[in-house]
Amino acid sequence: MAAHFTEEPFPFHGLLPKKETGAASYLTRFPDYDGRGVLIAILDTGVDPGAPGMQVTTEGKPKIVDIIDTTGSGDVNMTTVVELKDGLVTGLSGRTLHIPPAWVNPTGKYRIGVKNGYEFFPKALKERIQKERKEKMWDPQHRAALAEVCRKTEEFDLSHPTPSQVEKLQKEELQCQSELLASLEKKYSDPGPVYDCVLWHDGVTWKAVVDTSECGELSQCTVLSSYKESQEYATLGNAEMLNYSVNIYDDGNALCIVTSGGAHGTHVASIAAGYFPEEPERNGVAPGAQILALKIGDTRLSTMETGTGLIRAMIEVINYKCDLVNYSYGEATHWPNSGRICEVITEAVQKHNVIFVSSAGNNGPCLSTVGCPGGTTSSVIGVGAYVTPDMMVAEYSLREKLPPNQYTWSSRGPSTDGALGVSISAPGGAIASVPNWTLRGTQLMNGTSMSSPNACGGIALVLSGLKQSGIQPSVPAVRRALENTAQKVEDIEVFAQGHGIIQVDKALDYLTQHASLPTSHLGFSVTVGTQRGIYLRDPTLVLAPSDHGVGIEPIFPENTGNPERISLQLHLALTCAAPWVQCPSHLELMNQCRHINVRIDPVGLREGVHYTEVCGYDTAAPSCGPLFRVPITVIIPAKVTDVRNQEVSFTDVLFRPGQIRRHFIAVPQGASWAEVMLTSHSGDVSSKFVLHAVHLVKQKAYRANEFYKFSTLLERGSLTEAFPVLSGRVVEFCIARWWASLGDVTVDYTISFHGLHTSPSPLHIHASEGVTSFDVASPLRYEEVLPTITLKSWVQPLRPLSSKIKALGVRDVLPNNRQLYEIILTYSFHQPKSGEVTPSCPMLCELLYESEFDSQLWMLFDQNKRLLGSGDAYPHQYTLKLEKGDYTIRLQVRHEQSSELERLKDLPFVVSHRLSNTLSLDVYETHRAALMAKKKTNSFTLCPSATQPFYVTALPDDKIPKGTSPGCYLSGSLVVPKSEYGKKAGQASAKRQGKFKKDVVPVIYHLIPVPNKAKNGGKEKDKDGDKEKDIKDEFAEAMRDLKIQWMTKLDSSSIYDELIENYSDYLPLHVQRLHQLDLEKERSKRLKEVVSAADIVISHIDQTALSVYFTMKTDPRPEAASIKTDMEKQKSSLLDALCRKGCALADQLMVPPTVQDEAGALATGQAAATQEVVEQVASSSDDTLQNVTKALMDTFWEVQKWAELTESKMLMFSYKHALANKMYGRALKYASKMLEEKPSKENLKNCIQLTRHLGWTHCVNFSENWLPVMYPADYTLF
Repeated sequence: MAAHFTEEPFPFHGLLPKKETGAASYLTRFPDYDGRGVLIAILDTGVDPGAPGMQVTTEGKPKIVDIIDTTGSGDVNMTTVVELKDGLVTGLSGRTLHIPPAWVNPTGKYRIGVKNGYEFFPKALKERIQKERKEKMWDPQHRAALAEVCRKTEEFDLSHPTPSQVEKLQKEELQCQSELLASLEKKYSDPGPVYDCVLWHDGVTWKAVVDTSECGELSQCTVLSSYKESQEYATLGNAEMLNYSVNIYDDGNALCIVTSGGAHGTHVASIAAGYFPEEPERNGVAPGAQILALKIGDTRLSTMETGTGLIRAMIEVINYKCDLVNYSYGEATHWPNSGRICEVITEAVQKHNVIFVSSAGNNGPCLSTVGCPGGTTSSVIGVGAYVTPDMMVAEYSLREKLPPNQYTWSSRGPSTDGALGVSISAPGGAIASVPNWTLRGTQLMNGTSMSSPNACGGIALVLSGLKQSGIQPSVPAVRRALENTAQKVEDIEVFAQGHGIIQVDKALDYLTQHASLPTSHLGFSVTVGTQRGIYLRDPTLVLAPSDHGVGIEPIFPENTGNPERISLQLHLALTCAAPWVQCPSHLELMNQCRHINVRIDPVGLREGVHYTEVCGYDTAAPSCGPLFRVPITVIIPAKVTDVRNQEVSFTDVLFRPGQIRRHFIAVPQGASWAEVMLTSHSGDVSSKFVLHAVHLVKQKAYRANEFYKFSTLLERGSLTEAFPVLSGRVVEFCIARWWASLGDVTVDYTISFHGLHTSPSPLHIHASEGVTSFDVASPLRYEEVLPTITLKSWVQPLRPLSSKIKALGVRDVLPNNRQLYEIILTYSFHQPKSGEVTPSCPMLCELLYESEFDSQLWMLFDQNKRLLGSGDAYPHQYTLKLEKGDYTIRLQVRHEQSSELERLKDLPFVVSHRLSNTLSLDVYETHRAALMAKKKTNSFTLCPSATQPFYVTALPDDKIPKGTSPGCYLSGSLVVPKSEYGKKAGQASAKRQGKFKKDVVPVIYHLIPVPNKAKNGGKEKDKDGDKEKDIKDEFAEAMRDLKIQWMTKLDSSSIYDELIENYSDYLPLHVQRLHQLDLEKERSKRLKEVVSAADIVISHIDQTALSVYFTMKTDPRPEAASIKTDMEKQKSSLLDALCRKGCALADQLMVPPTVQDEAGALATGQAAATQEVVEQVASSSDDTLQNVTKALMDTFWEVQKWAELTESKMLMFSYKHALANKMYGRALKYASKMLEEKPSKENLKNCIQLTRHLGWTHCVNFSENWLPVMYPADYTLF
């Protein structure tokens, strides 16, 4: 039977909604007003020029005029200048690069650099490529190598049933190879592709090539110039499908490889302006518009925006004379409408007439959750996210069409300073183009990130129409048109939708009709003191009527003539629909700020939120709608009337899909956490709910005191959650049915308050006090307490070792030649053992948009200058796992005034080290118990209004983490409640709080110096004994020892010859002579002398006495300590001599007398020339060769009597012995251990050569890519 399907056509218009905003009908009415003539800057993760719909406009012009990475994450240092030798250049990766003869380079000079692909690959692509590379380039070859070694081992065992000593070594060689392969598999780590970069000037412009062949065949690679010159781009590999373009800066000193850091930016650009000539239903909102793609998401920070990226982007926006900016990014801000980034945005809007459109945020449903800059900056049009029935069917495949609604997560206004926050709304979801590297053409994304470009595209249509009609609108005029013509949607609150859904056709008509009015270009600034609206939320503010002075000032466009300013005379009518607001009826406004008085009488208003506006109309043109609005929000909080239970209950509450219930509750005095319990009455519907609570605290972002939980309430089920509250303040608790839930559901819910008040909070404990106290009170009810203090990390403060201020380059000059400056501060620290660290700069922490500095960025490097991680304003996002070792942190801070940076030259920086095991402090109920460390506290019940002191003792010294010093401190938290929910609330840091993690009662434990240890335990007596010596003898011995000390620093043997006469039996003299010969530049010529010198040292040591001593279990002699020291010195000298002798013998076998230099390199462990060395066999007679071989073997067995071959001091000999015997597996085992102990480029190269001898080319390829990654020539650019 044929499949049955409905005849309904596919709802294409729901995939990228244009109908609801009037854009579809607008284009039917004005097909040429499709965005042509409009340039939109997309500030985002970057736009893929190869993505569907991103090629041309409706007029055939290039869709993307330029692609710029403003973050610096794609920058490559190109300061190394080279010239050709036989058409070849050695790249910084170590590869030989073949320069095609066809390239035109009049100077003959090439600039070279290197870039690791994983530094600029988007995270999702990196993960895919890592998996594919392992499956294709590692696994098959590794399996084959393992199988080969297994087969050889089996054959060897069969043919050698009773192996000799030498055969056992051969077997050990095979075992080593097997172990090494297993270890390589276990330690497998992919450095990723490493690209050489070449840059030259062809006489006309700069040209660049990225060696995508990864083998130096540059003829196979694409030659590119800066993107803006001819819109060229290329693709990194068929597997990657990552399109890239380039930009060249600073006279060729910097090459920027520009890629998209994520799929987000391309999706946004596609919504705003994608163009599909063959499939017009897939078009973006303004297919005729052009795009300036500005990547402000730093790949090093997982595409987090940075101040550097944003300010550079705004410079480009102004330089390119963009009409519109779309910014689908934002963060919670501690205070609105201020900070360096917001100033630069405002300057572009007010002085350069740029319309800046931004997402309002995805942090609803609570009020005052708008992000910055979208919902908190006056000059920005903030866009909320709306979902329509057609979108539900086409994008989300919902079973039923629900009424249109705001998405649950769309951020709500008002801004904390009273501004409405959300200006307009637009559809907040779309299935649109994404970059090629995702291996898909389109993708569903939703968020205010999608509503912003939908609105931005709509505004581009309006501007396109105006430009073609010869009208040049100002930003305030466009904004007023959008807000006054937006369509209000029933049942959606004003804080969510703003003035309504954007209506493109009506906005154009509005602007056309009112273009000639004197007010058409004017903006208006509304201020209420330092605020931008009236927002009464605190309980004390709504007890009685209040008066508010409102300032209204006309704002003229830049370059308005003075006569126009003088002639302004507006007769305004003021209206307000709310009976609880009184305002003047009229205002005469000229070119100055006029103040009016607004009286608000909240007495008698019902509980909940109330919103109204005072609107100002031009009496000469009332049809224009309001010229300005004064937003007024009043919140009347509910009180907890059930004093006995301290709870508020709601029964039989019906929730339709997407429905929200808000409760503003005055938190009872003394409450510290709340518990909310939900119970469902519906037997057939399980439903998704969002529980959201927010406290607003002055100068703190809403995120600092936020609780968010997405929960599923099962049929007739119940759930309980707990969250912290602030005593005496208003909390908004929001319970919202998820927008896409189907069916109605009835719910009971109760919010109950609990309180345990701790003082002091935070709790500072100073180790020197011994016993520290804190009090716990239970103000509300009976509560069980069980105080526990857990310390989770130790914090190391650092001061800069150096600071340098300099002017930045051409990318960093604001209009009117305002040069930006940077300060680079360098810090260093030691990591005592492997563990997690969180670096941060406390003074600049958590400040991004609101910061008074342009930007901050730190990078952490190991001692080889390898970049291990970066971070900026939000430290908790950037935790790194470090091995034991020394590290360097470089911090860059930028500002327009170098004098501001001068103040930071001693700026402290901290590194927080996570403890591998948390530490607990002991808590007692009485001071006496704490002092005597007797009975620790148990849980007990506190009565209402009771207070109990507790006492904490200091940490034992052996628990203090290694590496700490005075100035460091331990940090953790104090949890007082015993109940499960009380504890849960005490550690509350909802997912959304990632950037603002905090403990309810933080604990800081200040460290003091470690105890003094007695020096030279029992050595005082020996000194008295020494005094009996003759002073002349003492001088002679001191003179002898000084001369011996200087022997290795002098080339001649004169000191040795002089001393040997009087001190022929003095062991240190012979040891130093051996060292002197072994360290000589001409060592390879004197290998036999090294062997002889070693034999002399060995002959001076009584090995029998030594072995007898080391078999003794205990030494009862009174001078046992000094005997032990002497014996250990002798053993050490013996081993040293044996190893040096063995190394010299091995070198004699490997290096013919004519070759002098290789062995010198080998001796210091830098055997990069292994390959050549191994192939050369001594050209002396066979007898000599056999003697040396035998002597080497004897030394090898001799060494093993005294030490393990893998001990640090034995490694060089073990390695050379294996090398001389061509046992490359054993040699690699020892060379790898040397690399572990001393990571260096030479030691890694050495291991690579040995791996090549073993035929493991797959390991060689991966390791060679590690070389430039692990040992870069210089620090990564900021």
